[in-house]
Amino acid sequence: MDTMALTKNRFAVLAHLAVNGASSQRAIARETGLSLGTVNGALRELKAAGLVDAAGSPTELAFEALSPYKVQNAVIMAAGMSTRFAPLSYERPKGVLKVRGEVLIERQIRQLQEAGIQDIIVVVGYMKEQFFYLEDKFGCRIVVNEEYAVRNNNSTLMLVREDLGNTYICSSDNYFTQNVFEPYVYQAYYAATFFEGPTEEYLLDTGAGNRITAVQVGGSDAYGMLGHAYFDRSFSQRFCEILVDEYGKPETASLLWEDIFAAHVSELPMVMRPYDEGVIWEFDSLGELQTFDGAFVENVDSSILDNICATLGCQRSDIRGIKPICRGLSNLSFRFVVGDGRYVYRHPGAGSEAIIDRRAETFSQETAFRLGLDDTYIHEDPATGWKISRYLPQCKKLDYGDRDQVREVLRMMRTLHGCGVESEFAFDLYDRAQRMLDLMDESHRASFPDFQPLDQSIAALADYLRDEGGQACLCHNDLYDTNLLVADGRVHMIDWEYSGMADYASDLGTFICCSPYSPQEVLQVLEGYFQREPTQQELAHCLAYTALASYHWFIWALYKDACGAPVGEWLYLWYKSAKLYSRKAAELIGL
Repeated sequence: MDTMALTKNRFAVLAHLAVNGASSQRAIARETGLSLGTVNGALRELKAAGLVDAAGSPTELAFEALSPYKVQNAVIMAAGMSTRFAPLSYERPKGVLKVRGEVLIERQIRQLQEAGIQDIIVVVGYMKEQFFYLEDKFGCRIVVNEEYAVRNNNSTLMLVREDLGNTYICSSDNYFTQNVFEPYVYQAYYAATFFEGPTEEYLLDTGAGNRITAVQVGGSDAYGMLGHAYFDRSFSQRFCEILVDEYGKPETASLLWEDIFAAHVSELPMVMRPYDEGVIWEFDSLGELQTFDGAFVENVDSSILDNICATLGCQRSDIRGIKPICRGLSNLSFRFVVGDGRYVYRHPGAGSEAIIDRRAETFSQETAFRLGLDDTYIHEDPATGWKISRYLPQCKKLDYGDRDQVREVLRMMRTLHGCGVESEFAFDLYDRAQRMLDLMDESHRASFPDFQPLDQSIAALADYLRDEGGQACLCHNDLYDTNLLVADGRVHMIDWEYSGMADYASDLGTFICCSPYSPQEVLQVLEGYFQREPTQQELAHCLAYTALASYHWFIWALYKDACGAPVGEWLYLWYKSAKLYSRKAAELIGL
C-alpha cells in the first residue's frame, strides 16, 4: 500500500490515533462514526503499511502520511458590520460580544488553538480597533480590510488569498458548543445543519460521498450552510484563480464568497459535513441570541439599551421587536416596541460627529415639535446625538409628483421660516462644504478634470449671495423626500441634523436639488412657496442657492465616501445638479 495515500476510512482512524494516541476500537468507532468492522479492517491495513505499531500507536511514517492533510491555518472573517444585529452592532462588532461568559471570537480562537492551529488570521474592517488586542493576547495576525463597506466577504478572502491552503474559514460571530476543529482534515467541506420547515438559508444538494452539487437560497426541510468551512490546498488554488478572475466585475462586489462557490460548484470539489442540532450557533438578531443566552440582554454593556430604558421608563426585558431600518445617509436606525408603543432609535453614523452639531439639532428638533412640524420627536441627547422618536407605521416618503403633498411641505417651510425663533447656531452651505474638503485627505479630495471650474463658479455665486445680504431664519437645511414622511394624512418633517440659521432659500435649494424636477417644475415650486410668481431677483437668488446646495451635498457625498460610507448614485446626481444650476444662476445674475 502507498503510505502517502490514504482512503477516507484509513485517514479517519489514523488521524484519531495521531491526536489521541492508542485507543480501543470501540473508542475509535465512537469518535469517528465508523462501524467496528470498518475500524478493525482499517487498523489491519495501517499496521501492514507500517503506519501503526503493534501497540496501536501511530509511527513516524503515520505523521508523514498525514502531512498533506494537516491544517495550516485559519482565517476568521470579522470585517462586516452585522447590520441585522441592531442595536448592539452599532456599538461594537458582533464578534466581541460576550456570550455565556466568553467573548465570541476569543472562544473560537481558543478552540482553534486547542486543535493545534496556531496561525490564525483575523480580517477586520468595521470598528477594527476592537480586535487589535487579539494580536498580543493570542498571537493572531491582524489584516485590515478597507473595502468592508463597499464589498461583501469575497474581499476578505481576496486579501488573504496568498495564505489560503489547508485553511479553516470562520466567522467571528459563530458559537460552537463543542470544538469542531481538528488538526487533520481529509477534504474541503462546509459545515451544515438540518433546517426544518421553510428557511431563507443557503441550502445544499449533494451527490455521492456528500459532494455538494448545488446551492440554492431558500427552501424547506433540507441541510443548509451554517458555521465554518474548510479549504484544502486544491480547493484553495482553484477558488483563488476564480476569485481573481471575477473580482473586477461590478456584480461581484455584493457577493458572498459562498455565492462565487455556488456559481462554480462543478469546478470546486467540496463536501457537506453535517452537524447535530445545537452544535453550531449563528446569531442574526438580538432575539436569537437572547434565546440562546437568557441572561445576555440583562448583562450586556449597552448604552443604547440604557438610553431607551431611561427615556421610556422601562426595563431591558420590556424592549422587544427590534428590527433594523434601512440605513439613512448619515445614521443607523432601528425600530422597537415597548408596551403598546412603537419607536425608532437613531444612532449617529460614521464621521457625522465632525460635520453635525447635535446641540443645534436638538434645539431645532424641540422647536419643530412645538410648531407642529414633527410630532414624532420624543428625546435627543445634545451631546452625542442619539434620538428616540415615535414610529410611523405604513409611512411613505414624500411623493414629489403629489401636488397636495408638495403644497403642504411648502406651507411647513413658510411656517418654519416665519416662526421668529432664533438659534445660536448658523448654517452656511458654502463654508460647510469647504470645511468638509479640509477634513478629507489628498487621496479622497475632488481631483477630476472639471472640479476646479465648478468650484470657481460656486465660489462666485457664494460671493454674490454674501454681498446681496438677507435676513437669516431658522431652516431645516436637509429637506428631501426621505426626511418628509407622509402618514396619518399629514406630512412629518423629521431629522433636523443640519438645521440652523440660514437663508430661506437654503431649504428650497436642497428640496429642489434632491428632486427629479425639470427647470419648469422648479419654477412652479418657487411659485408655490411665494404664493405668487417670484421676481427675477428672487428667482436668481433661489437658483443660486440651489447650486450651492447641490455643491454642498456633492462635497458631503465625497466626504462620506472618504469615511467608508458611500451614498451611491446621489454623488453623481448632486454633481450634475451643481453644474446645471450654477450655470442657470450665473446667466440670470450676469456673472
